[in-house]
Amino acid sequence: MSSISIIGLGNMADALAARALAGGNSVEIIGRDSAKAEELAAALGGGATVGTFGAAPAGDIVVLAVPYAGAAAVLGEYGDALQGKVIIDITNPVSPDFQGFVTPDGSSGAQEIAEAAPAGAHVVKAFNTLFSHILAAGPADGRLLDVFIAGDDAQAKTRVSDFIESLGMRPLDTGQLAMARTLENVALMQLGLVTHSVKHTDFFLGVSILS
Repeated sequence: MSSISIIGLGNMADALAARALAGGNSVEIIGRDSAKAEELAAALGGGATVGTFGAAPAGDIVVLAVPYAGAAAVLGEYGDALQGKVIIDITNPVSPDFQGFVTPDGSSGAQEIAEAAPAGAHVVKAFNTLFSHILAAGPADGRLLDVFIAGDDAQAKTRVSDFIESLGMRPLDTGQLAMARTLENVALMQLGLVTHSVKHTDFFLGVSILS
């Protein structure tokens, strides 16, 4: 099992922490609001510990579960404390009008985060195509949720894949970190479906392998 530190106190952090604990992983909750972090850890049944924001995370895998707009600031405050860590980026750098992205053309949120991370840290994109309540619920109609991942370091992707499997989900490797651009476009497409056709968020996208 994995040792996980989750930076963030929102719905995705809550869902990931609960599933990680259920999968036998150790979980550390970290947030700027220490009281809220304590509340979240307590709500999880006491199985999670609470870390200090800005101090070196206890987990070998660090989940960046904050809005993209705040990601660079978080990385800046941690600095070399993230040296050697596997950083899972779950963000979606979508513009406020849901028509595009706030990242530079030709880049992605994950690539920008990798640029800001310390040398020796390995960024893996994952979980950005799952709504938090779908993630919390787990398998639907007996079908495992697919988690698309992208990253440049093979060992880091293996570790993230093992973590995903511990959650009862299926990791699907899409290639190098540059593929995060595509995964973020998938998330943007999901928002388009919510707005124009499906009209709700009770769905997920996955792969059906026919042979």
